[in-house]
Amino acid sequence: MLTPPSAAPHSPTAHLPPAMLLDGLLESAGDAVFRVAPCGTIRAAGTRAQRLHGYMPGCSLVSLVHDVDQAALRHALDSAATAQEAALVEARFRSGERDIWFELRIAQLTTGDDAQILVIGRDMSAQHATEERLRHMATHDALTELPNRLLLADRIRVVISNARRSGQGFSVVAVGMDGFKKVNDGLGHPLGDAVLQMAATRLRRVLRDSDTLARVGGDEFVAVLPGTFSEAQIKLVTGRLMATLQSPFETGGHTIYLGASIGVTVYPDHAEDEVRLVTLADAALSRAKETGKGRVVLYSPRDQGPPEHDISLEAAMFKAVREGEFLLYYQPIVDARTKVIEGFETLMRWKHPTLGMVPPVRFIPIAENNGLINLLGAWALKAACMQIRQFQEVAGRELYISVNISPRQFRSDRFLSELDDALTMSGAQGHQLVLEITEGTLMVDPTHAEAVMEKMVERNVRIAIDDFGTGYSSLAYLKRFPISVLKIDRAFVKDLPGAHKDAAICKVVLDLARHLSLAVVAEGVETEDQLAWLDEQGCHYVQGYLTGKPMPANVAVTALKENLYTALLPADTRTGKP
Repeated sequence: MLTPPSAAPHSPTAHLPPAMLLDGLLESAGDAVFRVAPCGTIRAAGTRAQRLHGYMPGCSLVSLVHDVDQAALRHALDSAATAQEAALVEARFRSGERDIWFELRIAQLTTGDDAQILVIGRDMSAQHATEERLRHMATHDALTELPNRLLLADRIRVVISNARRSGQGFSVVAVGMDGFKKVNDGLGHPLGDAVLQMAATRLRRVLRDSDTLARVGGDEFVAVLPGTFSEAQIKLVTGRLMATLQSPFETGGHTIYLGASIGVTVYPDHAEDEVRLVTLADAALSRAKETGKGRVVLYSPRDQGPPEHDISLEAAMFKAVREGEFLLYYQPIVDARTKVIEGFETLMRWKHPTLGMVPPVRFIPIAENNGLINLLGAWALKAACMQIRQFQEVAGRELYISVNISPRQFRSDRFLSELDDALTMSGAQGHQLVLEITEGTLMVDPTHAEAVMEKMVERNVRIAIDDFGTGYSSLAYLKRFPISVLKIDRAFVKDLPGAHKDAAICKVVLDLARHLSLAVVAEGVETEDQLAWLDEQGCHYVQGYLTGKPMPANVAVTALKENLYTALLPADTRTGKP
């Protein structure tokens, strides 16, 4: 129990009753202070407390607070009166047109009268205002004051809940501004920000109060439209959204013309959770931009980006690197006339513990996209250079090894140093190494490509153009770049010798290579007829299932011991059967 300190013996107030002493102290308190009877009636109040809206001498303390807080305050008063322990509660006091948050500490004390409860209120308005600002900042876009992704997800969950009860669908609309990048690049970000603020205002005016409009980043907005799910409804609303962004923006003395592309998903037709609804709307928006912009696209499965399993596959790839699941296979490259193995192409394989052998077409694009190809490519280059030494020891003659270089790896600043490391660590000579590069890789940045290739030639490394004829096929680069080998893509070989157009293309390539002193490797050779025709046309080397499938290093060693490609052929092929 709280009790006031005893007055000094000679103090003028020594003989005053405790209640009168306490009332004097109330006047000097900084926040609202009350003395209350157990029934809740105010017996005395500090100066500030008396200014509260509705205060009258003898009124109930509970009557001064907001209706929703009255029960909590009444319970706190009862607890303090009966349990003789201090109670703490927050309540909003009415003060004119606004409410003031107070933290009330309620305790029992001896006063000599029936006002045995002391209530000391601390003004929490500033703290609550700060908390509210922080909540707003956490859930709203700073530039446009629209909801951000966090609040958008919460709003969609609420709409989903309502839709499940009512059985009525709704739509999620992703709006992207066409041509906005030119504003930031040409006029600067301040004007770009002004345009975004104007766009947000326009879009908000088009929508209903029950709709939610959020800015989710850059020039993209997302609208949630409860009850809008039919084709006619969607067409009406999206038409208004597009029209409002097509009007010119006047800002900073500039007149700016933009447009909009829109992607739409419908609950529950396309998805039933907030994440998928927004993700698929984004996919539809991307489709709208890719197919001409200024369009509204309703989501369909073809608009979806990489499938979900590719995401898990990407995670598994990083684990595969740690666990050593990536392997190198070697496909023989043989002399078309003598049938002797002259070298091998190095091919990467992934042996997943549950998926088995994952095709390169599935994991190479992912590795190229996330940068893992640099690590895998450097490893393959070093391992291939080490392997060629063993192959040569078994064969008792010089061989070469061919390694594919990805576009990202070729553009890496570390590529040449990784090449040097591979040659130095393995002891292999530069002329034993052929690096295969696609036409597209060269044409992305021809100046950079030329500089890198000249450095490669300085190391005596030979350069092959992989899949020749399927990319840019610019004859100019055959003159400009130091190329040694052309590889004819399997697309031109698979129908030989009967396909006249394919035969004509192959003849042209072979004749071109002959005049430019380039070696040629034909890929995808699977029949004796193809091999015979290519040999007749003067093709130097061939590779394909006829002369050996991609194989582990130990199988390749066996093939070298046999020396001829026939050691690798199935029995029916050896006997000349088709």
